[in-house]
Parts: sequence; C-alpha cells; structure tokens
Amino acid sequence: MSQENGKTKYYVLVEEIKDSILSGRVKAGEKLPSENELSAKYQISRHTVRKALSILAQEGYIVAEHGRGTFCSERMCHLKQSKNIAVITTYISDYIFPRLIQGMDKVLTANGYSIILKNTANSRSMEAKVLEDILTKDIDGLIIEPSKSQILCRHTNLYRLLDEYQIPYVFIQGVYSQMQEKPHILMDDCQGSYLVTRYLLDMGHKNLIGMFKADDFQGKERHKGYVKALQEAGFSYDPDRVVWFHTEDRKRKPALAVKQFLEQGMKVDGIVCYNDQIAVDVIRALKELGKRVPEDISVTGYDNSFMAAGDLKLTTIAHPQEKLGEMAAELLLEKIREVPEEKSQIPSLIQPEFIKGNSVIRRNQEIKKEKQEEQRKC
Repeated sequence: MSQENGKTKYYVLVEEIKDSILSGRVKAGEKLPSENELSAKYQISRHTVRKALSILAQEGYIVAEHGRGTFCSERMCHLKQSKNIAVITTYISDYIFPRLIQGMDKVLTANGYSIILKNTANSRSMEAKVLEDILTKDIDGLIIEPSKSQILCRHTNLYRLLDEYQIPYVFIQGVYSQMQEKPHILMDDCQGSYLVTRYLLDMGHKNLIGMFKADDFQGKERHKGYVKALQEAGFSYDPDRVVWFHTEDRKRKPALAVKQFLEQGMKVDGIVCYNDQIAVDVIRALKELGKRVPEDISVTGYDNSFMAAGDLKLTTIAHPQEKLGEMAAELLLEKIREVPEEKSQIPSLIQPEFIKGNSVIRRNQEIKKEKQEEQRKC
C-alpha cells in the first residue's frame, strides 16, 4: 500500500477497514485479520497497522480483546441504514394498538421503512429483554410505549446504549420520570380527565368516585385532572373515594370495588373511569347489583373505543390512535434526519376532545328535590 493522493499509509488503511465495516463486508462481532496478516496484505509495517487500528478503536469501529484479537464492534450493526424501525408496545391485541400501529405504518412505509414489532405485556422485565434483543438488530430507530411508566425504570443502561449507538427513540403514551427530556408524544390526559369530571359536576353529580391505574403515567395524569375538577368546583378531595388498580388486577379490582362501595352504603351518583374498558366492567357490575346507568349512576370512560358505542354510548374522551401513531413516526423520522428541535413542527402533547354520550344524566332535579326536602325539615 502506497500513499494515495497525499494520504498517509495508516489513513488509507483506516478508510479501507471503515469501508469494509460500513458496507457490511465485515460484520459486527467478526474478527479482523491479525496485525501480521494486515502488514503482509497491504505491504506496510506493523507500526503503521497498529496506528490505524488504534484510530479505529478510538472511533468505536473495532474492539481489541486481549489474547483473542481485534473484532468489529457490535455497535457497527447500527451505523448503516437498515430502513428498519422497531416498535415496542405494552400490548398488541389491546383495543388501542391496532390503529396506533396503523398510523405508524402509514408514515413509515411511505418513507421506505419497515416495522419490527414487539410487545412487553406491560412487564418491565420483558421490556428489558426486548430492548436487549432490539440492540442486536439492525435498526435505524425505535418507538416505544414504556411498561408501567409510573414506576422508576431500572434498565436505564439499555436506553444509554441506544444513545451511545446513536439510535434515536420516541416514547408514546407515557414516559419514565428519569427520561422526561427525551422525545415523546403524549395525550394531555390531565386535561382529558378534567373535562369528563367537570362535565359530571356540571350535570349535578355530587358523589363521585374515581378509578385510576396506579402503575402508568396516564393513570397519574388522569387522576390529577379528576382532582383539579373537584377542587375547582368547590368539592373536597376524598382519597377513600378513589380506587387505584394495577396491570395485574385491572380485570377484577375496579368492578369489585364498586360492589363493595355500594354494599357498604356509600352514596355514589357518578363514576370517572380510567378508560372505556374499565367503564364497561363497572357498568356490568352495576347491572348485577340492579343499578341502572345512567338513571341511578352515571359512568364516564376514556379513549372513545368501539366499546364506547352501542345503545349505551359512553361519555368519553377521544383517543386519536392513528394520529398518535403518525405523529410518533414523523417525530422519529425527524430525529433520524437530525432535524433541530427548534425546527420541529410536531407537538409533543395532543389536546383531548370531549365526546358526549348517553351514559351521563342531568341530576339537577334530584338536587332540587333534596333542597325541598331540607326546607320542609326546617
């Protein structure tokens, strides 16, 4: 190997090895020829070879393992364009996610990308395993719904590896408290829950209970909106009138709690539910107790899913799943293209839309009767 266009011999060797790695001729984890073999092949001194390898190691292209040799760095599988995007959701079959994925796929396919889809079953240990697997794949970016996002993330080291490998990622539906500065697309869940709670109060309901998920970001924010509406309307917040449930007991605890409240004689005229799925379970439990919705107790949901439709149409909050997926994909593409944050046109917070159904009834007449009864007693 002689000097080319004034470039030193070691620089030419550096460029040739880089080209072999970035073109895929040398794979991540593959062993490189020894110093002696490179010296003989390119007809240069071992000193020149060592200098070239030192530069490549400093730039992260190769790693030297004592007694074993020099290997192409595992991170190199992420430095060339693969046109693959990993999407990690908590569930795939849940009613939210088919349209969410549809929105992502629409944008990514139009830009020549394919989706690698994974799910975690809302398990943090599974999320860690999925991320470890994703880090071995050839991907250009990642969209992830964090598992149990209200609980501190214990595998931040894996997200640091994504940063180190220069793999951009976008959080959707929630974000860990340690990483709130990372790119994300969220619903304004506080405002959404505020709207349905305020509507119940404006419709004359005085004895509300709330049902919220304890282990995700959305549950925390929706509870915050519920509290805000109560306080603005002049009602005191009673923690004993709030049911907190977790991923593991979401199919049993809300309905069971409603039955226990009513059997204990608690006055309830309205229930604010974490989402439509919980609302449907609560309505079923009320019917089993002989209670009518909304005549006896009004119920609100959240998400405006197919579950909200029917003869009893839930009063709920629209969840633009497809739009959310599109926005997440568009934001990720901006990160891949290194668009400066100040030039981004994509908002990180989606404003809620109130959907009026027939699961809430006006209770002004009942309030009037109560006042008349109080006046008669006086």
